[in-house]
Amino acid sequence: MSSRTVIRGGLVITAADEMHADVLIEDGRIAALAASHTPAAEAFTADRTIDATGKYVIPGGVDGHTHMEMPFGGTYASDTFETGTRAAAWGGTTTIVDFAIQTVGHTLREGLDAWHAKAEGTCAIDYGFHMIVSDVNAETLKEMDLLVEEGVTSFKQFMAYPGVFYSDDGQILRAMQRAADNGGLIMMHAENGIAIDVLVEQALARGETDPRYHGEVRKALLEAEATHRAIRLAQVAGAPLYIVHVSAREAVAELARARDEGLNVFGETCPQYLFLSTDNLAEPDFEGAKYVCSTPLRPRDHQAALWQALRTNDLQVVSTDHCPFCFAGQKELGRGDFSKIPNGMPGVENRMDLLHQAVVDGHLTRRRWIEIACATPARMFGLYPKKGTIAPGADADVVIYDPRAEQVMSAATHHMNVDYSAYEGKHVTGRVETVLSRGEFVITEREYTGRAGHGVYTPRSTCQYLP
Repeated sequence: MSSRTVIRGGLVITAADEMHADVLIEDGRIAALAASHTPAAEAFTADRTIDATGKYVIPGGVDGHTHMEMPFGGTYASDTFETGTRAAAWGGTTTIVDFAIQTVGHTLREGLDAWHAKAEGTCAIDYGFHMIVSDVNAETLKEMDLLVEEGVTSFKQFMAYPGVFYSDDGQILRAMQRAADNGGLIMMHAENGIAIDVLVEQALARGETDPRYHGEVRKALLEAEATHRAIRLAQVAGAPLYIVHVSAREAVAELARARDEGLNVFGETCPQYLFLSTDNLAEPDFEGAKYVCSTPLRPRDHQAALWQALRTNDLQVVSTDHCPFCFAGQKELGRGDFSKIPNGMPGVENRMDLLHQAVVDGHLTRRRWIEIACATPARMFGLYPKKGTIAPGADADVVIYDPRAEQVMSAATHHMNVDYSAYEGKHVTGRVETVLSRGEFVITEREYTGRAGHGVYTPRSTCQYLP
């Protein structure tokens, strides 16, 4: 049975345009747009009408970096695909790209199948997968070609975490060469893990065990060095490169230099690096453990470089790296040894609101907000124009956003399955009111009306920024 919804009177904002327009949705897709109060718009007929007067009508957010149910440090990320995608919807995100993990000694296929099993039938919104490549060998390289063909078109490698996910420069080069041939995108966790492990050992030997030392040993220069090395390896391989969770101005400088040289190098940052700092890691009574993630939070004076890079497009995407661990029982595993604190922070529900606050604060324009949170991640990961925009033919992933609503972020009111908020007590202006995923209501006027299993797996084409 055909269903039609019309959204009337809102300010439609995409990465390219802003216009007061009515939006017609039919059978899960955007059918048409027309300027409000014109004969074309008034001709739209529908079963259901949403009055968006005074509100923004924006594309659903695309979060290209999440870790639901991820095993780490003897525990698991506390959000399941069910709880995590529901929280994402509450925050105005309608698509996530999560990371399937290859464990050493196993195939890519085994890892991908395991993540399909976790996600299938449980998600409130649509999802795709990147593949973490932990064991580069001849068989793995062949499998990369097969995965690209079936819509898993990006592969993450780690210069950090020796003994867990780490790849050496030779393994990285081989994977990059394969990506250069098959059209895949290599995503890199760029930190010099071998050197960091030495600094961790030395800090613990000195009795420096508190959470703040996590930030001190994972030095900005070791992020910059690894970023530089990854860029040059990608250049040798002739492959594109995407640096995840850029946190330091020195790493931004490496990205800017590479882009000035015309290289296909891209970078993301995350809200925690834009809004939090080493001051949080230093909070007393082990509270700093809540803010342990890698790359780590940096001193506050790095934030200006990140904001500038988002404005100048030296950084193109803001994702969350959502990987929550509860303070009680999980973060506490590292009491007396910061190296045992599970690395990761919650944020999938907060990203769109925090970036709207950046608009309010004058860091970003409204269109740039949509660009870095919706359109660019959709293009980067081969989902555009199905996702990331409001245009005829696109999936009807639409958010009605109240730009004047005030809210206070808090664990007491968020929907992520974690016992603290990284932004506890933060006042922000702007709030999600209604969310549609492929035309179905997931959040209806601040009530959850979605369901587990509505979200479907979405194969992706290759990166749309490449020739």
